[in-house]
Amino acid sequence: MRTLRKTVRWGFAALLPLELVLVLWAAGGVRIPAAARSAVELAVLVLMITATVLLALDHRRHRRDGLDHRSAFAAALAGTVPAAVRKLTAHELFLSTSFLRWVTRRGPHGVRDGDLPVPYAPGQAAVTYGFLFVCIVETVGLAYLIPWPAVHAVTLLLDIWGCYFVIALHASCVVRPHVITPDGSLRLRYGALLDIRIPADRIASVRLDRQFPSGKLAAANKNSVADMAVAGQTTITVELTEPVHYIRALGKPAEARTFRFYADDPAPAVAALRGALGGRNLRRRVGGP
Repeated sequence: MRTLRKTVRWGFAALLPLELVLVLWAAGGVRIPAAARSAVELAVLVLMITATVLLALDHRRHRRDGLDHRSAFAAALAGTVPAAVRKLTAHELFLSTSFLRWVTRRGPHGVRDGDLPVPYAPGQAAVTYGFLFVCIVETVGLAYLIPWPAVHAVTLLLDIWGCYFVIALHASCVVRPHVITPDGSLRLRYGALLDIRIPADRIASVRLDRQFPSGKLAAANKNSVADMAVAGQTTITVELTEPVHYIRALGKPAEARTFRFYADDPAPAVAALRGALGGRNLRRRVGGP
């Protein structure tokens, strides 16, 4: 069973790039042999049937262990589908919904009455639109430089998808700001890639602190510091009483005790977090809950 599960996980990991290649070939006018197409379709069918059986067996096992239907399904899915595939699939879905929310001006996602949204997207707007302009120029330039229709069709699809990805990523950052709740809990996000929840009772201190880190997004260093930089800088540092566990962009688990993140207007965010922190400290001194 373990070997079968490992085979299914590797199959899912190879499925997405394989489907992308086939779509690009078909769009570019490349004739795919019938035998190869049938073999791919059969492999996908076998993979899906096997994955469904494994999911059903794992779901039943988790239900016997006492989990409800939703938790049991999530646990079964985590045991069958690789984390990177789950994360990439969810990211594409969230990108699309964020783009639609941005276009229809429905307002920020996950912000309730009384919450304080903390925007960060304006800090990268100039870089994003500059990169989008470069993508458009590249698309037009390749249309004139490439004489072969098949190659031109493939590159055109890739360029159009690249332009959409840049716009959708920026849209997801606009509609998914950081959030501070009335009790002082902090939700740090970067578009649809990251969503880190920090309970109010774990926040020890907060301060204005402009830094220019060079590490990867939300990767904790040896000092347990995670940076969520925008345009190469952070403006707020939050130190915790104990580490917080979270999932990075491609599904890799991590933990950090200090978070440095960017806010377009950091002063109100720092004031809100300090106000909630001061209220909790006062209640502790007077013996309140």
